[in-house]
Amino acid sequence: MAALRDRLENTIVETLDQVSVNSAGAPRGPNTTNIVFDCLEGEAMVIALDLKGLSVSTGAACSSGALEPSHVLTAMGLSPDRARASIRFSLGKQNTADDIDFALRLVPEVVTRLRELSPVYKKPAGSRA
Repeated sequence: MAALRDRLENTIVETLDQVSVNSAGAPRGPNTTNIVFDCLEGEAMVIALDLKGLSVSTGAACSSGALEPSHVLTAMGLSPDRARASIRFSLGKQNTADDIDFALRLVPEVVTRLRELSPVYKKPAGSRA
């Protein structure tokens, strides 16, 4: 599971600008990653991905369904905007490399589309997406 999670994280970070993995250097469970997509609203991303068949969530599991930014992410030092732009991907023993491929096709597509609509996103010169 950790190998699948790491592939998901690394490919997203390599493919998209203004993206980072929350707690990347800390010991973590092998099945979960939390990634911040700057200049996006996490809820919009959750809805867009869900419509395409990929289930993700905003914030941390303990704040599921809350409208406020995750208290866990803000306690880690994220601003409220970055906490709201964070998406949690959870893997299970049933997930395969094909599932990761599916996510890696959808996430950049959705992020690019949502950022095109964002009034705060400025694509850096020479950026990837």
